[in-house]
Amino acid sequence: MATQTMDKKVYTSYAPASIGNVSLGFDLLGAALKPIDGSKLGDEVEISEAASFSLQVKGRFADKLPTDPDSNIVTQCYHHYLRCLANKGIASATLPTVALVLHKHLPIGSGLGSSASSIVAAFHALNQFYTALVGKTLFDDNELLLMMGELEGQISGSVHYDNVAPCFMGGLTLMAEHQQQVALSLPIFKQWYWVSCYSGISVSTAAARAILPKQIPMATTIQFGRQLAVFIDALYRQDEKLAAAMMRDVIAEPYRKSLLPRFDDSREFAEQNGALAFGISGSGPSVFAVCDSLEQATIINQWLVNNYIQNDTGFSHICQLDQQGAVIY
Repeated sequence: MATQTMDKKVYTSYAPASIGNVSLGFDLLGAALKPIDGSKLGDEVEISEAASFSLQVKGRFADKLPTDPDSNIVTQCYHHYLRCLANKGIASATLPTVALVLHKHLPIGSGLGSSASSIVAAFHALNQFYTALVGKTLFDDNELLLMMGELEGQISGSVHYDNVAPCFMGGLTLMAEHQQQVALSLPIFKQWYWVSCYSGISVSTAAARAILPKQIPMATTIQFGRQLAVFIDALYRQDEKLAAAMMRDVIAEPYRKSLLPRFDDSREFAEQNGALAFGISGSGPSVFAVCDSLEQATIINQWLVNNYIQNDTGFSHICQLDQQGAVIY
């Protein structure tokens, strides 16, 4: 993760969109996205010193959030961060308060890690601001990830890191969920293109979890474990063909695809036009296609724009994996 020591009082943290699960790794894999055209696909939090705490919300999807700042997850991140500082013996009364501006670029309930992006950007901004102020690192990356997962859990109903970890760390991440090592960075195929398409409808994480069975058959569990193990081995050996062959969701997709209009049609078109893999991004409704050529990615991207998007809030991007994660500028 790239960070910078800041010498100015106003700066911004950017946290990219992400794909949770990456099909084969339910709650265990995540990938950060970066559109190849340079457009922003992620939330930003601007921070500056102020006489009293405040939060403004701007951006394309600002009107989808609660109007009361106290109900916003970014405000909750601020208060949680101060509580964690207090646990380190640093009283908030000894520190300046801040004004925050959330630039909400990601849609809510999109399957692109929208809440995770806001949470990561907030904690990253806060930690950079106060670290620069006191002149020493207050929380390391692992401590921040634990905080991020806790706040993400308040929204989704359970603590999981498959969006916050790639959003913060960048690249492709595997969740270890160990107190001293929340997530691990994995090798990637740098030549892969990831088409990411948001249909414009909303699917809540809680609703997408509720549709899943409470028990998984033994054979499915074994298949899930085998796919994940072989996929990670293939990443380290840079075996694209085998890695792509493992990218099938046997846990959630058979149930969740009923929530996504034209999912099967989209998969069929993508696979017929050279996609290495196709799946649901997180809980949906966004989908993703993995390609090893820009030409294939462009064809699939255009078909999804014409056929998968349901309304004027939808969008589609050709991406590669964002290897930086959260950044300050």
